[in-house]
Amino acid sequence: MTLDPAFVEHPSIEIDVVSKWFGQKVAVSNLSCSFGPGVTGLLGPNGAGKTTLLRLIAGLTDVSDGRVTILGVNPRSHHAVYRSVSLVPDEDSVYEDMTGRRFVRYAAQLADTDASPSAVDEAITLVDMQAPSDRLIGGYSKGMRQRIKVAAALVTHPEVLILDEPLNGTDPVQRAHLIELFHELGDHGKTVIVSSHVLEEVERVSSRVIAIVDGRLAAAGSVEAIRAAMNDKPYVVRISTDRPRELGSALFATPSVSSIEAIPDAVVIRTQDIAGLGRDVPAEAQRIGARVLSFQPQDESLESVFRYLVERR
Repeated sequence: MTLDPAFVEHPSIEIDVVSKWFGQKVAVSNLSCSFGPGVTGLLGPNGAGKTTLLRLIAGLTDVSDGRVTILGVNPRSHHAVYRSVSLVPDEDSVYEDMTGRRFVRYAAQLADTDASPSAVDEAITLVDMQAPSDRLIGGYSKGMRQRIKVAAALVTHPEVLILDEPLNGTDPVQRAHLIELFHELGDHGKTVIVSSHVLEEVERVSSRVIAIVDGRLAAAGSVEAIRAAMNDKPYVVRISTDRPRELGSALFATPSVSSIEAIPDAVVIRTQDIAGLGRDVPAEAQRIGARVLSFQPQDESLESVFRYLVERR
């Protein structure tokens, strides 16, 4: 039996037909999915309901309908589960008159966990904030605030780490460091949810994606699987070659090609049969003596996938 890609085999978090509304506004609607060990990207445009969903998971907001469990319990009624869960919100929920180090130590104290200097230093080092950790948070940049919030979350050694737009304001080096950190946590069996509206970030952070649009589940699974399921949309493939016109003419006669365009040094092909095209290209190139330099699908990125999801609304 094939598992629905919206669900995982060993869930740490289960979302069961959950809805949340605020007055007349529906933020989450009949959403069902689950999260387990490893890193899952939560994708959606601003206003899609991502932050509301994360707050429901963390127990900060109660559901209007449905059920949320985290590590097997309802976080609203089993508060002990908070010892195993950390949330990094997008908003600046920090004390500006504290130093970064004091803020991380305070988080450990609130969780009644190890708040020793070595434990605090370890969390700060994980996010590469050693140098500015003794400065007041009020003087931090957005990226530095994000990283010190991640350190405050990690000092409690959570089993579940919920991150809402954690890469906002970070520079490319910091972003790469945090992404590597999230991967390491997932590899060690932690359940990590990374929410973002930045498609490239989600694609780099996780191979598994939960996409929501207008509070509803739009798609789930790997980027490749989501794209493959969209059989109503042709694949667009750019093939670089030394003989674009000749190769284009040869491929146009094959059943795998829907349309074709020859451009300098390449042909751009639309196909509903990506596997068939993969077989036809080398065969036809060899037959006419053309060199194929690259075979690049142009629309398997989350940018294209997300565009398709929005068009389906």
